[in-house]
Amino acid sequence: MRLTILGCCGSIPGPDAAASGYLVEAGGFRLLIDLGNGTLARLQTVCDPFSLDALVLSHLHPDHCADFSALAVLRRYHPNPPYDARRRTLAVHAPSEAPARLANAYAPHEAERRETDLSDVFDFHPLSPQSITLGPFTVTPVPVEHPTESFGLRITHDGVTLAYTGDSGPCAGLDDLADGADALLCEASWTDAPDRPTGLHLSGRQAGELAERAGVGRLLLTHVPPWSDGEAILAEADAAFDGPVRWVRQGEVYDI
Repeated sequence: MRLTILGCCGSIPGPDAAASGYLVEAGGFRLLIDLGNGTLARLQTVCDPFSLDALVLSHLHPDHCADFSALAVLRRYHPNPPYDARRRTLAVHAPSEAPARLANAYAPHEAERRETDLSDVFDFHPLSPQSITLGPFTVTPVPVEHPTESFGLRITHDGVTLAYTGDSGPCAGLDDLADGADALLCEASWTDAPDRPTGLHLSGRQAGELAERAGVGRLLLTHVPPWSDGEAILAEADAAFDGPVRWVRQGEVYDI
């Protein structure tokens, strides 16, 4: 299983840095996880977006799905789309409100919102705490704590597991998600402090403690906002986790 970091900036894109987006590949199958601001541009440097086999959105905050409208334009209006009839619609697994909310984001005028339908290019499936098979992957969504319906994702292929927290504050679901994973791609949005908002994000220390409790193979920190001190977040996580820790960078590739 190969993980490519398309973007890893938290909350907003940074200077020449895309927000959250991750490409996971195995056996020729391309699974895109999240599609935040700037990630479609990055995806085109890695592969043809028409070669995607499925898209999973962890939640519907813009830094994880803003480029969906651009992907709709590409798939609907490209003059020579390189797919056959079987690949005309892309499978999209996302929170239950995704068809309506993403159609609203795409609609060019207020009056067209109710009539906008993206089913000609996307096949929507609501996420739930039930495992789904996407090509060679078994994907298990795990509800996590965030202000909107949000899921962490446990992605398994050939006995190897990548766990992705999405965005979440500390919660029991994260322990289930990360348990024994070979790699934990974990958000860490700020340094640890008692006045941090609850139910929103993890600190570097909390990310490290989660990885230590879960016994993961390695910890990959992501979703660091441009205004946060990434090196301090990394140091917190490294102090709490007795294993390899990396603050991921855009364009990096990891074999899991």
